[in-house]
Amino acid sequence: MTKSFKRYTVTAALPYANGPKHIGHLAGAYIPSDVYVRYLRLTGQDVIFVCGSDEHGTAIPNQALKENTTPRAIIDKYDDLIRTCFEHLGMSFDIYHRTSEPIHHQTSQEIFLSLYNKGLLTEESSEQYFDPEANVFLADRYIVGTCPKCGHTNAYGDQCEKCGSTLSPRELINPRSTLSGKSPVLKLTKHWYLPLENYEPWLREWILKSHQEDWKPNVYGQCKSWIEAGLQPRAMTRDLDWGIKVPLKEAEGKVLYVWFDAPIGYISATRALFEEVHSGQLKFATPRRDLGKASKDDWKKYWQGSDTRLIHFIGKDNIVFHCIIFPVMLHATGEYIVPDNVPANEFMNLEGDKMSTSRGWSIEMHEYLADFPDKPDVLRYALLTNLPEAKDSEFTWKDFQAKNNNELVAILGNFINRAVVLTQKYFENKVPLQKNLQAVDKKALEELSQYPAKIAASIETFRFREATANLMDLARVGNKYLAETEPWKLAKTDLNRVGTILNIALQIAASLSVVCEPFLPFTARKLKDMLGVGELPWEQAGQPDLLRAGSALYDAPLLFEKIEDAVIEAQIKKLLDTKRTMELASQPAAPAKTEISFDDFSKLDVRIGTILKAERVDKSKKLLKLQVDTGLDVRTVMSGIAEHFSPDQVEGKQVTILVNLAPRKIMGVESQGMILMATDKDGSLKLISPGEQVSPGSVIS
Repeated sequence: MTKSFKRYTVTAALPYANGPKHIGHLAGAYIPSDVYVRYLRLTGQDVIFVCGSDEHGTAIPNQALKENTTPRAIIDKYDDLIRTCFEHLGMSFDIYHRTSEPIHHQTSQEIFLSLYNKGLLTEESSEQYFDPEANVFLADRYIVGTCPKCGHTNAYGDQCEKCGSTLSPRELINPRSTLSGKSPVLKLTKHWYLPLENYEPWLREWILKSHQEDWKPNVYGQCKSWIEAGLQPRAMTRDLDWGIKVPLKEAEGKVLYVWFDAPIGYISATRALFEEVHSGQLKFATPRRDLGKASKDDWKKYWQGSDTRLIHFIGKDNIVFHCIIFPVMLHATGEYIVPDNVPANEFMNLEGDKMSTSRGWSIEMHEYLADFPDKPDVLRYALLTNLPEAKDSEFTWKDFQAKNNNELVAILGNFINRAVVLTQKYFENKVPLQKNLQAVDKKALEELSQYPAKIAASIETFRFREATANLMDLARVGNKYLAETEPWKLAKTDLNRVGTILNIALQIAASLSVVCEPFLPFTARKLKDMLGVGELPWEQAGQPDLLRAGSALYDAPLLFEKIEDAVIEAQIKKLLDTKRTMELASQPAAPAKTEISFDDFSKLDVRIGTILKAERVDKSKKLLKLQVDTGLDVRTVMSGIAEHFSPDQVEGKQVTILVNLAPRKIMGVESQGMILMATDKDGSLKLISPGEQVSPGSVIS
């Protein structure tokens, strides 16, 4: 770091409260930011970590329409779900706020008025898309069409989610309204714009000259591309009902653009944190340190102090907003600091395809926690080792299993278990004395002393994959040391030597309890409890005497457990089944057949029958020969379902049967009816059965 900072403000992208969030979001912004903040706290830095739900914008009322409820119900539902998931995954926010809170509305309106009163916003009337059928102007997310960059046919009016391009509604090819499905028309409306082009010189100086070396290439490159293409005015208001009202008399029926108010959520969350701490009434705040007698205005230190380092953790689709639009807003007010770094990650794919909740190709946080409630650190570790820091990466269930079994269990867990169990066995569960050191001991202690600095250097430069690898390498040092010294073989002849070896092994374990805390917080807690160490600062990690000889160890449960193949196979099947279900749901139903009269329909005699016996038909792949109790009689029916059902799958099942169909011979056997089936969108057949057992012969009418 070239500049010394007195305090840190760290933000993680506000998740949109229109649905559950998947593990790709975790890899993009949340786990990296949590690792960074936990490290800063361990080094004694003054840091505030803020996040919260983004609850405005068009996706919220869109989702409310899908779920037949209100926008308020949607944001309450998903805020609670996301908040709970973050808590169970160890996210250590000082506050997790909501942009629907009054203090956020107030803060957003204050910043808008600050820009407006300084004459920094331009008022323009322009033609925008309008849906005559719904009688509303269409905000960006109410318009879809073909992306001009990649040809994706369902790009939104502000962004193509397939190629990631930032768009404007007028760029879409063949636009259509998401409300009516019809083509919108252009209609005159008035809005307030932020003239980004006026800030090009400042952006060139601030980003292109000052951050060429320290910003990640993907972030710097995207900013450079935007600036050099020539910036255009960006509307900061929208014609919508849902959102923060524009605080101007002439702006009736208009709200602030969601990308104007959402990043201000970081500021309003910090304000809320200090107001809650000051009043002692904590609603959203969960401060991780004693803020003392905090003043309500202390939030300003973290947003307006020149000695504060502001860092935004985001995904690559949010780079433009956090590196250009929001900084311009902050800079233009003349009161706020701008980010010193924006370590955005690329996307994490899943099993060879882009992660997408809408397509059913994702692992939702809440579903992972339901299936693996005792393994939050396993997910954190698997994601950290494969973060999309420089390019898109990929999560696979097999790799997740391998990271757990081959690294967490076999390396870290194995080392800790051996060190503690051997101490229990030979030294009554007390830390033995460290006596005469041999070369192998000195080498292990020397390596131990170097790893905290290695890990710290990687964290401070946002290389979290490298930091995680260094953490596991320290556990490898411990394993290698025990393998080389073989204390279990020396126990009968030289217990003093065994004591020295185990003392050093336990000192490595104690340092691991400190340096693994940012990455694996739940594991760190277990390890500290096991070793009987308190909350040690980072600077003590790597020292050879963290544990005092004679101090007692405590219960030593296994830190990690092996994940079996069957568990992983079930997850892969679940993923494929969900995708198939979503794909089928999105396919149109087969068109209706030619209209018939009621008299035609009334001629059909459809009843419930019970299949008494089923057998395959020789020389036929398709036919099953069925004996069906129709309530009228027991009759033979030849049914072309053998490729979908085996005889034992249908015997005893109740089915619907057309009993007055004229008999006909099939493969020499007279068939006396027809079993009715449902053909799913994928061509598979389903039995049509009553919801509960009924008498054979019951008439369907």
